[in-house]
Amino acid sequence: MRVVPTRASLEFVGRATWEALSGEQVTTDVFDDVPAVEHVSLGREAELVIVAPATADLLARAAAGRCDDLLTAALLTVRCPVLMVPAMHTEMWLHPATRANVATLRERGVHVMEPAVGRLTGTDSGPGRLPEPDDIAAAALTLVAPQDLAGRRVVISAGGTREPIDPVRFLGNRSTGRQGWALARAAARRGAQVTLVAANVALPAPAGVRVVAVETSAELAAAVREEATAADVVVMAAAVADFRPESPSATKIKKVDDGAPTLRLVQTQDVLAGLVAGRRPGQVVVGFAAETGDGAKDVLAHGADKARRKGADLLVVNPVGEGVGFGDVPTTVTVLDAEGQVVARSEGSKDAVADAVWDAVHPRLR
Repeated sequence: MRVVPTRASLEFVGRATWEALSGEQVTTDVFDDVPAVEHVSLGREAELVIVAPATADLLARAAAGRCDDLLTAALLTVRCPVLMVPAMHTEMWLHPATRANVATLRERGVHVMEPAVGRLTGTDSGPGRLPEPDDIAAAALTLVAPQDLAGRRVVISAGGTREPIDPVRFLGNRSTGRQGWALARAAARRGAQVTLVAANVALPAPAGVRVVAVETSAELAAAVREEATAADVVVMAAAVADFRPESPSATKIKKVDDGAPTLRLVQTQDVLAGLVAGRRPGQVVVGFAAETGDGAKDVLAHGADKARRKGADLLVVNPVGEGVGFGDVPTTVTVLDAEGQVVARSEGSKDAVADAVWDAVHPRLR
């Protein structure tokens, strides 16, 4: 990775910091290393260029084709994807000159992100804030990711359903929705049109992904069924409650001296089984099985039983428990086919696992 700052940017972060972080010499001027002809070689060797923050001045210079420093000179020689991440005051972002420069760059194939909306310098607030690092990374990865899901419609469920006991309490689970979010990010990077059916997930929406918020298992089932009608792939990554209170109270249940109330539970509908039964030709249905293992069988054996019972095209089996599987922690999964045979294994971050799942899905798409 090479860092090519502008001279003005070094007023904010010094040269030594960039060199320490990148492990490479940092230069700003076309005459800093004449024998290397860096203003040409940098552009020829680059696989991806990210300009962040892209100021109003930088956007203007790039649009005009100026090459008065190493960065703008290199931008004239690159043939790889270029992502510009604007950051400036609202008035500058909305100025007709800036809007024209952005339009010019986009017409030439440069990818220009929309700035975030929020706190700027001082008390100012509005569009012009630098997007969050995760959003920048997602946009950058989209430019270099394989586009093997281009044109595909994908529906993913994520999070954990809540089944009301009364207006205050509910039955829930430990799912945070992070694996579903990672699956959505990866599918969007790979070109898919993605809809997330999110059950109680406190995460910002992934870039370019449509989110449908639900709470209960019944709401999730209805939303997934509706979205699945036009989907090429449906991935049930949500932790859907197996049981719900038969008769939720319309008012808060009070504590009494003679003991706790008795809750009668009834089974919820099996969303995955319904999707498998109703899938149209060519549609791929993927389930998830969060397992703990017990004295009778281990995680994988339970997962294989579920794969054969459910009949989904693929079933992603992952061990869960206290500090395992749920939340922002590394995970381990085994992908099984409908006969319970191992198709793939993956471990690491949820993003790494997500790509492994899509790698297994892609060959099954007609």
